[in-house]
Amino acid sequence: MTRAPSHGTGDGGSFPYRLIATDLDGTLLRDDETVSARTRAALAAASARGVAHIAVTGRSVPWTKDILAGLDYKGLAVCGQGAQVYDAGAGRVLTSVTLDRRLAQLAVSKIEAETGATLLLAASQDGIDGEVLVGPGYRDQGKGLPAVVCADRDELWAAPLNKLYLQHTDLGTDELAKAARTVTGDLVSITVSGEDLVEMLPLGLSKAKGLSIAARRLGVSARETIAFGDMPNDIPMLAWAAHGVAMADAHPELLAVADEITGSNNADGIAVVLERLLSE
Repeated sequence: MTRAPSHGTGDGGSFPYRLIATDLDGTLLRDDETVSARTRAALAAASARGVAHIAVTGRSVPWTKDILAGLDYKGLAVCGQGAQVYDAGAGRVLTSVTLDRRLAQLAVSKIEAETGATLLLAASQDGIDGEVLVGPGYRDQGKGLPAVVCADRDELWAAPLNKLYLQHTDLGTDELAKAARTVTGDLVSITVSGEDLVEMLPLGLSKAKGLSIAARRLGVSARETIAFGDMPNDIPMLAWAAHGVAMADAHPELLAVADEITGSNNADGIAVVLERLLSE
């Protein structure tokens, strides 16, 4: 990663990037799913200097749009691990990538054969109003997000999907992800977005893919971008950006590759970095 050149702005100040990309959960959002006044102020100060902000989240659009509305966020958002680019101001999905359901079923069967247990599954349907379907035994993540419980796992495949959530009765999050990647490398992509959140995506899809599409719409390049995240699914995004920042309590895999480590999401980690850059 290389540092971008400073850009002059209309108020006489400068900021070294034209785009700020932030993950939501564990990064921009505090644990109570709010954004602190300090972080809002730092983002507003950057915006006043002509810097764009894009939210980049693993959540699909239906699980993202209400949060963005509550934050009065009107810009572009990358959702579903890069599968969807959402225009929050217009309330519409601009681009969408779906998971091939036949390949996903084959991948699930390979993982089950490798691990010796039936996976617990949930499926995120495509579209601005797509539902998250929860199969038998799948464990709730405790966020109170809307989902439809399905008694029959076959119901998960009834409509186009942007991703699958995977759980295992015995393997932990990182163990399951490793086993899944071992047997599905040429079929789908596997990422980890949180504890007990192993996700199956279209092959090659990542937050970096979605962010590059959204950034291109704004006329901004990777070398003009600073990115913030906290989980392994943020690794491609931080690698794509000129400068990648991990939150203090980020997953070890992300901490190992970040250019910088800041405070936690509850300690205004984004604001700490932006305030420094704004003052330089």
